[in-house]
Amino acid sequence: MIRDLVYGRNAVREALRGRRSVLEVWVGERAAATLEWLSEGPKPRVRRERELTEAAGSPDHQGVVAWCEPYPYADAWELALVERPLLCCLDQVTDPRNLGAVVRSAAGAGATGVVLPAHGAAVVTPAVCRSSAGAVEHLPVAVVPNLARYLGEVKGDRLWAFAASADGDSRLWDLDLTDGTALVFGAEGKGVRPLVRRTCDATLSVPLAAGVESLNVSVAAAVTLFEARRQRTINLD
Repeated sequence: MIRDLVYGRNAVREALRGRRSVLEVWVGERAAATLEWLSEGPKPRVRRERELTEAAGSPDHQGVVAWCEPYPYADAWELALVERPLLCCLDQVTDPRNLGAVVRSAAGAGATGVVLPAHGAAVVTPAVCRSSAGAVEHLPVAVVPNLARYLGEVKGDRLWAFAASADGDSRLWDLDLTDGTALVFGAEGKGVRPLVRRTCDATLSVPLAAGVESLNVSVAAAVTLFEARRQRTINLD
């Protein structure tokens, strides 16, 4: 049976409360004695620290390692069909820590989901689960064969696509993000690829203080997503 590895306290806790079944849990002695939420899943097996590190492939397991059903990716086209969707699309972001941080921010901002290309990009891995503090268990994440083609198919009167760029045509604060929106962010150093950028309706930039050229992709995504949340909250009021 194919199983996915998850490690780290927040990641395992949210897996226990998420959409997929947790099949097995290993814990260190300290975690077994202090983490009450472990009772929400299968009976944990107490293991030595070395065994946990070997199983996780990392020393960052915080005393908890679990195996789950394979990650249930969402349907990207269905995400675009909800009322006033707020999609976060990542174009070839390869660092799992950045992907995890973006997913965590997207969940906090109330985004509809995160959309990733199938090739040349990070997808949901144990490191992503850890970096997202378990947010991947609750926020839909979808993978598409071709991001430019996907954006071309879903954008229209109900959904506008904006590519983030340091030289964007419009400042973030000047855009209306209250309707259906797909926000597209590229990898650090490369940005959004030309074809994906041309497919979008417009480009946006986050205004920065003098002397600062750019933001980390996860920070840029967080700032932009929460601006969209701010606008939508005001609009509801």
